Amino acid sequence: MASRLLRVPVSSISLSDRHRQFFKSRVGFDLTEAPREQTPCHWAFQSDGVYTVSDLLADERFEHTDIVQQGGMRAYAGAPLITRTGYSLGTLCVIDNRPRTFSTEETELLADLAEMVMSQIELENSIGRIHPVSGHPNEYQLIDDLDDIAGRQPEAEHTALLIELLPARQLRQGMRVLGANFVENLIHSSTETIRRCLDADTCLYHIGPTRCAVLLSATCASVWEAAARRLDLHLREPIACDGIPVRAVPAIGVYTFKPADVTPRDVLRRLYNAAEDARDDGVLTASYDPDHDRIHARRFQLLGSLSDALRADDQLALMFQPRVDLSGRPRGAEALLRWRHPHHGPVSPAEFVPLVEETAHIQELTQWVLDNALAQVARWRRAGHSLKVSINVSAPNLEEPDFAAGVARLLARHDVPPGAIELEFTESVLARDDGRVIEQLCALRDMGIEIAIDDFGTGYSSLAYLQKLPASVLKIDRAFIKDLPTSERDRKLVRAMIGMAHDLGYRVVAEGIESEEGVALLAEWGCDEAQGYYFSKPLSVGDMEAWLAARNH
Repeated sequence: MASRLLRVPVSSISLSDRHRQFFKSRVGFDLTEAPREQTPCHWAFQSDGVYTVSDLLADERFEHTDIVQQGGMRAYAGAPLITRTGYSLGTLCVIDNRPRTFSTEETELLADLAEMVMSQIELENSIGRIHPVSGHPNEYQLIDDLDDIAGRQPEAEHTALLIELLPARQLRQGMRVLGANFVENLIHSSTETIRRCLDADTCLYHIGPTRCAVLLSATCASVWEAAARRLDLHLREPIACDGIPVRAVPAIGVYTFKPADVTPRDVLRRLYNAAEDARDDGVLTASYDPDHDRIHARRFQLLGSLSDALRADDQLALMFQPRVDLSGRPRGAEALLRWRHPHHGPVSPAEFVPLVEETAHIQELTQWVLDNALAQVARWRRAGHSLKVSINVSAPNLEEPDFAAGVARLLARHDVPPGAIELEFTESVLARDDGRVIEQLCALRDMGIEIAIDDFGTGYSSLAYLQKLPASVLKIDRAFIKDLPTSERDRKLVRAMIGMAHDLGYRVVAEGIESEEGVALLAEWGCDEAQGYYFSKPLSVGDMEAWLAARNH
């Protein structure tokens, strides 16, 4: 616009630091930066209004510079870009290739265009750095400020607090009942409270829907502990949200650091970790714990390397733990997934499966387990072993609308009859409370696949769901079995579970059998099947075949 309206071939918007000028937008030349003192913008940058030079070649300050000698630049007009607080950032300038004098109308026009540029800069800065709900600096401003501190005081210790006002569940409930006003009222009231509890020079940032961060000027524990107590006391005062009193339930993460030792984004991440630790432990404050951080880093690494494991030939494997009747005769086997990580070594399914269930990887992992388990079932059937294999499937799989159809395709591919397998689901399927879950389970049952409820007694146990789920096998969790010889309470519970399950038509499997006395008690109570180290640990395919041969003999 400047080039067109002022009829000049060259124009630019530039920003300057102490020594150089950076051309951020330009017409008529390719230069991206130049020494500041060699350009007329250096003088425009320091002026209050539009700065003009009629002939650069006739001005001793510029006549010998490269931009005049080689660039053919003669006439110049530049308007400074000044913030609302009075700081000069750079210039909007126009340059003609012939000497000329710029009229008052032209300089006023250039000044107007410079104001438009500055308005756009400040608008973008405001949108990018100020949280629109609270009006406080946001996460990006916090990162910039931490960068600035690192440049000025790299070795000085600083303490930051992250204040989470509500647990996630309470936030969701408030949003469902009260809508967006709930969060806005909460954050407006809470940020005002936080400001009153802290020193006037303490920086406050709004970095999430109900999360704030502060940078304290002091680092000793007594200071931040006192600040945390004040925050807890005042933040718990009721806040009116559409006439309903709401209480914040703060959890505060604390991190003391030297800027030279950690990046700004790691400061923020460690604050999040500390606040989550406080929330998980049910305490007001928690300091950053490197050991916890390493645990989370390991989990992230495991999730990141699972795709490679699924494609590799030597990481994932299936072991098989025999299932027997109470006289020890083989009745089946449970397929158990094992992962030998190339860097972390053996990784327990109890560690990585719950992580995978929270991601889309669970579909791919379950597909791998089903495919490999069915391939082994097919090999055993061809060898004359009519062994029913039980396969663990995760609750999220039942939310896939075509899960049952996918299982049917795998059975057909491996030529395995549906009755040769049993699918195990933990009671967590009930947490879904989704019609799709029952629909998929019914489809699997109708195909002839037996459904087993795994780890019974540790989750959402209720008589209502036992009537609703289309299952035929109930597996009593090892937590109730391991102490049977010594615990009268466990004996009463297990005996009652077996009787109730039989009355409802379930076949009962006891997990975690480790003693002869436990076997005798379960046999006395009519338990149908058992598995555990008393009979056999999980076995490789070869060892499983040897175990079967010995038992059959």
